[in-house]
Amino acid sequence: MNAQKKNIDIWLIYRCVKCNNRYNMTLFSRIRTESISKDLFNKLSENNTDLAWEYAFSHELRRRNNAEADIDSVEYEIQYTDISIEELANSDNEIITFKINCPFDFNLRMSTVIRSCLQISSSKLNQLIESQSILVHERPLQKKHKIRNGDLVRISREKLIHIKLVENDISHLEK
Repeated sequence: MNAQKKNIDIWLIYRCVKCNNRYNMTLFSRIRTESISKDLFNKLSENNTDLAWEYAFSHELRRRNNAEADIDSVEYEIQYTDISIEELANSDNEIITFKINCPFDFNLRMSTVIRSCLQISSSKLNQLIESQSILVHERPLQKKHKIRNGDLVRISREKLIHIKLVENDISHLEK
């Protein structure tokens, strides 16, 4: 943050881990402090980590700064409750519903998350997609759908179990 008279400039400052060069990404340029909320100003003044990460992953901010980011190299961890197919099969719910909480935009595909959490193969996921058994915000999942914070996903329990059981039957036959 830098102030000149009544105007301030606010940046995210990056340092390249390979060459040590620095880059200032402009968050706000020549604005008056009263033009942003006190809460936001305080967070920026305190170098609030959560807010910095939010800005760091903002596609719009990168676009405004004409900056490129190597988003595909972002490391992440998927946190979820591990539920077995048997538990799902015995569930009373016809639809498995979950909400995605991912405040950052880094081109993560929904298909990657679903495959990982449900432990299914690409071909089984494709079968679910083709049968329109997976809905995101009440629309059939598209293969290239990117995760957005708050995505609401619904999966047909019956079709998921059927596909998983067929996969298990085939793997038993191969052994």
